Amino acid sequence: MAVTTNKVLRMTFSDTLGGAFSITLPEPKIDLTALQIETVMDLIIARNVFAGAGGALLAKKDIKIIGTTTDDLYDAPAV
Repeated sequence: MAVTTNKVLRMTFSDTLGGAFSITLPEPKIDLTALQIETVMDLIIARNVFAGAGGALLAKKDIKIIGTTTDDLYDAPAV
């Protein structure tokens, strides 16, 4: 049994049809700044790198670093 902690960076964009498109990256650098993330998002939009079901990405909508902690309460017996 163990406790694990994970973080992900989620960048969310608005698309052509007014929907949202998210890119999630595991284990972001500890010293990553909002300005660095916004610069990358602007580059993704300008170069039209990704398109979702709702079309091209038009604007930055949200940036989050999400942390989760998992308590593994059961270890299956070895067979």
